[in-house]
Amino acid sequence: MNKKILLGIVLMGVMIMVPMAQSAYAITTIPDWIKLVAGSWAEGDTSDEEFVEAIEYLIGTEIIHVTPVANAESLTIGFIPVEKAEELTPKAEALQEYLEDALGIPVEISIPTNYETIIEGLRFGHIDAAFMDTGPGWIAHQLSGAEVVMAEVKSNGEIAYQATVWVRADNTDINSIEDTLGKKVAFTSQTGSSGFVRPFGSLVANGHVDVNGDDVIALNEAMTSAFEAHTFAGGYSAALALLVSGEVDVAFGSDIAPQLYLTPEEQGIIKAATTLGPVPSHVVVVSDTMSTNTQNALVNALIGLNYDAHNDILRDLYGAQALLPTTTTLHIGSFGDYLDALPGLSQAILDKKDFR
Repeated sequence: MNKKILLGIVLMGVMIMVPMAQSAYAITTIPDWIKLVAGSWAEGDTSDEEFVEAIEYLIGTEIIHVTPVANAESLTIGFIPVEKAEELTPKAEALQEYLEDALGIPVEISIPTNYETIIEGLRFGHIDAAFMDTGPGWIAHQLSGAEVVMAEVKSNGEIAYQATVWVRADNTDINSIEDTLGKKVAFTSQTGSSGFVRPFGSLVANGHVDVNGDDVIALNEAMTSAFEAHTFAGGYSAALALLVSGEVDVAFGSDIAPQLYLTPEEQGIIKAATTLGPVPSHVVVVSDTMSTNTQNALVNALIGLNYDAHNDILRDLYGAQALLPTTTTLHIGSFGDYLDALPGLSQAILDKKDFR
């Protein structure tokens, strides 16, 4: 093929991937040396290697932008397990249709009833990417090599929330996590990051509670020994309700939970005794076998959900405001240490077992 024709095809192929305004800007900002190389190459005086290097320079400096293209034939996306899949399915299908349009490949959805299905799917190639809670996301990273690529941005613009120790407003005895020992406490659930993993994981990791064994039974016995009484209330609202009514001395949860679940009058009955540190928001993970091209294309497509035209899909799905690109290390960081400190919890999370 004539080199001039080939040059035109190459440049057209690159430029049609950017908006018209950006294309015009790109043409005016192409360095003169690039134009000389292109002209010389068209005349046969410059090697193909030098011409390719010139094009790579334009892409690398983002004078022109090439949108990543998924090179997978299809994708299967897993979702946070729910008991009633029919309630989530229509919302997941809206995302499915959006991703198929954005990626140009078939997308399937998987809504299991437990995390083990997702993690095993990531491990053996049946699931390519998944929306997950932080704890299961960490387990998926450890067991299957899956990597976090995006984090949920919450309504306050943060990608983390504070694990908080809540007590009644007139309580002056509890001012630290250690002060909760020997008291009546309410956790949210065994899968709760701020409502269980961070508070009890902190007590164990810092040597305030000993777990004698490596299974859920040992973990339960440690809790029984550590507190006068403990319960898994079932969520933020239920745990706080027990505190408001005076049935427990402590409720563990997030810093914003009272604003979401209590009336102003009820909020006045309680106070934050202390905060324990950040708990990472929900994540999107991809399998370790996903190609870089497909991963980049998927992330770019999901970023599109942050814009007004498609943001309702994301909000309807999990109530998230946006998704932010990140990594396992940056987002989860040391939080995984608290999960690792609780023997048997990983399997309990996978099985969604209640070990009260």
